[in-house]
Amino acid sequence: MGFDPNEPEQRRRLRAAMKAADIPLSELWLKYFSLSGDAGEYEVEAYLQGLLSLPSIQRDLLALAANELIDDLPRPRAPYSDDFSEEPGHTEPVIAEPAQDSGAATGQGPVEEGSGDDSGLAGGPDGLAETPEG
Repeated sequence: MGFDPNEPEQRRRLRAAMKAADIPLSELWLKYFSLSGDAGEYEVEAYLQGLLSLPSIQRDLLALAANELIDDLPRPRAPYSDDFSEEPGHTEPVIAEPAQDSGAATGQGPVEEGSGDDSGLAGGPDGLAETPEG
């Protein structure tokens, strides 16, 4: 097996991703190992320091492990205006519960959950509100 010219850049980017996401080596290795990685924790550390070369499949498993750990990190999100409570001084977003359809808007009874019948939703079959004629 010859030297892969992309290995140094792949290593550099993996280290940069770990640093940006504050992923410790032990956490990366545990995730990598759970994905069937073959290298031991000391070998991964040596690879990250540029002292050891790893086969491309093992490098890709390290990248997958890092990316999965990054995906698990909580991310800030921009709230919508209706995410906030109407109570004055309340600053935490409130997740509103979905409204229960009583059937009054459509003249039908409430739709039972899991029945697969969504005809009790407001509006006609095309999603537009129905208006009485006359």
